[in-house]
Amino acid sequence: MKRILLTAVAVFAIDRLLKIWVVEWMNLRDALAIDVWPPYLNLRMAWNDGVNFGLFGSETDMVRWGLVGLSVVISLAIVIWVRKARNPVALVSAGLVIGGAMGNAYDRVVFRAVADFINMSCCGFDNPYSFNPADASIFLGVLGLVLFMDSKKKKKR
Repeated sequence: MKRILLTAVAVFAIDRLLKIWVVEWMNLRDALAIDVWPPYLNLRMAWNDGVNFGLFGSETDMVRWGLVGLSVVISLAIVIWVRKARNPVALVSAGLVIGGAMGNAYDRVVFRAVADFINMSCCGFDNPYSFNPADASIFLGVLGLVLFMDSKKKKKR
């Protein structure tokens, strides 16, 4: 449990610090675009009031608070699901998902939308979407849970 909590707190802190640095200190909020290493890494400001890629986006309070609540419920469900896991990678993965979910939930509470700003393209593909560190953490955490969470009970021989 300690490993989950430490990972979640670290992810939340990194997400907050990077959002403060890029969105506020680098003033991406007003600049809207900063080329860092085109086309591989660019900063493109996007406020996402939906889920992935803006799906189910709505500026209504009901949707916003519903997504905040969903983040909390999913985080609690993950804690219950992995609380007895022995694989340290699964525990860290759970912390990645929870920390990322709480980072995005914080944005929804404070800013009414999630601050997305990382944009990556490659090899002739111009990616129009932006994401943030919390999104990357959630993706890596879910991948880790899929690969390293053994939910099947070992058969006795």
